[in-house]
Amino acid sequence: MSEIEYVVLLGEHGDEIGVAPKASVHGADTALHLAFSCHVVNADGQLLVTRRALDKKTWPGVWTNSFCGHPAPGEPLLDAVHRRGAFEVGLRIRDLELALPHFRYRAVDASGIVENEICPVYIAFTDDEPHPNPTEVAEYRWVDPLDLATSLESTPWAFSPWLVLQAQQMHLFGPPPAIRRAS
Repeated sequence: MSEIEYVVLLGEHGDEIGVAPKASVHGADTALHLAFSCHVVNADGQLLVTRRALDKKTWPGVWTNSFCGHPAPGEPLLDAVHRRGAFEVGLRIRDLELALPHFRYRAVDASGIVENEICPVYIAFTDDEPHPNPTEVAEYRWVDPLDLATSLESTPWAFSPWLVLQAQQMHLFGPPPAIRRAS
């Protein structure tokens, strides 16, 4: 893997228009780019939530979904999801389901850094226990989806804006996803 991580830049309608170093993209005027989010479910129907490492550039120390990332130029999205799952939370994931294919958001964190992404959202399953990368994740919890929904409604400021928005658009808090998982 290259020392410099690149992201795919997108036009207003989601068409690829170029690439740029990830480090140069996230700032006060962040270009629209391609990303993804993943929500991981265990055999008990619990969701994995992670707290972002304190030295993350955006939303440090904030609770969020299981993991997120950016596909490298030319990298298939599903390959990127598997790669980031292994890198960020040390998980082998399976049975990926595309939950929100057209999720898009723009948010500004307390430091003024903007996230501006088209970000397909996946649900994945695992039988493993996370082994988080400390440069990415400060801590993690397996939570009941309904408990997470209650927390998101009562304290949305404690969570990443993308998690709050995704939860509002997904059937994340309906019947436990483990019921649907393949055996």
